[in-house]
Amino acid sequence: MKANQDKLRRALAARFADGEPGTYDLPGLETLAGMAGRASCRSFSNKIVEFDLIRTLCAVALSSPSKSDLQQRDIVIVSDPSLRRTLDDLVGGQTWVRGAPAMLIFCGNHARQRLLHDLRGRPFANDHLDAFFNAAVDAAIALGAFVTAAEAIGLGCCPVSAIRNKAREVSDLLALPDLVFPIAGLAVGWPSEPAELSMRLPLAATVHIDRYGADIQRPAIEVYDRARAATQPYETQRSPEDFGASDNYGWSEDKARQYAKPERTDFGAFVRAKGFKLD
Repeated sequence: MKANQDKLRRALAARFADGEPGTYDLPGLETLAGMAGRASCRSFSNKIVEFDLIRTLCAVALSSPSKSDLQQRDIVIVSDPSLRRTLDDLVGGQTWVRGAPAMLIFCGNHARQRLLHDLRGRPFANDHLDAFFNAAVDAAIALGAFVTAAEAIGLGCCPVSAIRNKAREVSDLLALPDLVFPIAGLAVGWPSEPAELSMRLPLAATVHIDRYGADIQRPAIEVYDRARAATQPYETQRSPEDFGASDNYGWSEDKARQYAKPERTDFGAFVRAKGFKLD
């Protein structure tokens, strides 16, 4: 028990400047320590991840909570080598993505709900933004559950949001029908080296008591920038040709630069073309 308490304490201390936990005599601390210490894996060995194991992990992930038991999430396991090569090209051909032994695409699925209305002869009275939102959240819950399950048995994972850069092409490639859309890919494999834990924003900025803490945001970000620059500095600066070189380059500057340029501007049109109303 003490070993797991110490592991949890070290993980949270590394993750959050203000994340020191208490001492708990409870079962499950090993799971908490593993979750607190997880890191995205982008370096995989050549060892195959067996299909049956992937399918079992999918079953575990789909056992996660679902809004109102609607179960509006599906997982596409990309197993065909030719299909996989095309998908890798669509998401930018990143070396680490190509090196992942397994790739899964997590999808929001509202089509099945509409099928229920057809089957039972009931009108669908909620054709608005919430229909899309429910399916997207359901898929995200399953994605998080899959990561937790996979990492619990020693696999490494990294979400691939770049599939939304080519959402229409990915949808066509996987033959996703109307009202089914990709939210993210997930690269999965056996790690070839330890992944680096990333610091997170202080809990003071992200965990609120009764009311949202607007006043803490700016100072918390400044503290976080300094702490992360001291322990996990960025190796390169984003888009120096547009923004120049900064002597004080931290997390906030990197993220501000990232979204200072247009990205996925056609995603709304793609979602509407899939049959969703976003009113």
